[in-house]
Amino acid sequence: MVLFMSSRPSLPAMPGLIRSAPLRNIAVLSLVAVLAACGGGVKYRPVSDVPVRIGPPYKVRGVTYTPAAQPGYDMLGYATWYGSESGNQVANGERFRPGWITAAHKTLPLPAYVEVTSLDTGRRIIVRINDRGPYGESARIIDLSRGAAEELGIRTQGKAAVRVRAIEPDEKDRAALRKGKTARSLAPVPARTLSNLQEQFARGVGTR
Repeated sequence: MVLFMSSRPSLPAMPGLIRSAPLRNIAVLSLVAVLAACGGGVKYRPVSDVPVRIGPPYKVRGVTYTPAAQPGYDMLGYATWYGSESGNQVANGERFRPGWITAAHKTLPLPAYVEVTSLDTGRRIIVRINDRGPYGESARIIDLSRGAAEELGIRTQGKAAVRVRAIEPDEKDRAALRKGKTARSLAPVPARTLSNLQEQFARGVGTR
């Protein structure tokens, strides 16, 4: 995932510090440096819904993406999933936990909440967006965490046709997702609605 919004503070340069320090202080400073290197020095942002960050336009592989508030966002496309980056820092500064119900999106605010519907089964889940991606194939519109892929029932698939719709869930659902739990269960979409979505997807209709 692209970490264009991540903040990784570094220690300021301190000229002359080593030259004027006693040997024992040098040893202490060296030990601190080694420990910092081993730990990576990453300071994760606490899991929170405030502030909401949109961020400036950014470019990946020659393509410019412009994040924006998109309350009416509603798109058909493909979902993929990722999970090997456990412990990495995601785009909004939080720690990536593959078992949590999260996802990456190219332009929605961070964090944002979406309803993801499987176009194969009609199953729906609520997902918290806290990362950027996926990139490459334009039809890939969301990259789910392993936990989200399992919850949606698509983990065994390389990619799956989905509908992604921006929503404003209640605080109970938000709090559950912020704690690594699942939000309330949603009823599958009605068969007629699912059939209509499948037809639109087959015709290549993405947004409504």
